[in-house]
Amino acid sequence: MEEIGIPELTPEQLEKLCEIGEKAARKYVLSKISSSKISDLNISIETEGSKPVTVNIDVEISLTSLMKDYDVEKLAKEAAEMAFASIKEYLSEIACKSTK
Repeated sequence: MEEIGIPELTPEQLEKLCEIGEKAARKYVLSKISSSKISDLNISIETEGSKPVTVNIDVEISLTSLMKDYDVEKLAKEAAEMAFASIKEYLSEIACKSTK
């Protein structure tokens, strides 16, 4: 948990936050594995509250049988971490704009 000091988020900002996180996670997964080797990729980002905002990220990946020895759990965890990093960056931008 980290306090960034952001203002209360609008519904539009919460939606953008989810989009940014989802894009970052998807981009990370696709940078590691070809889409042809992915059977299923589900990225779920949920927010609770608007000040403070709590963000929950769930990345589920199923790979084709050709990738049976690949560490999918590690990839999913890393993708979630990338999503959190992108969300944190977005929230920091909002915090900077609100102090101006």
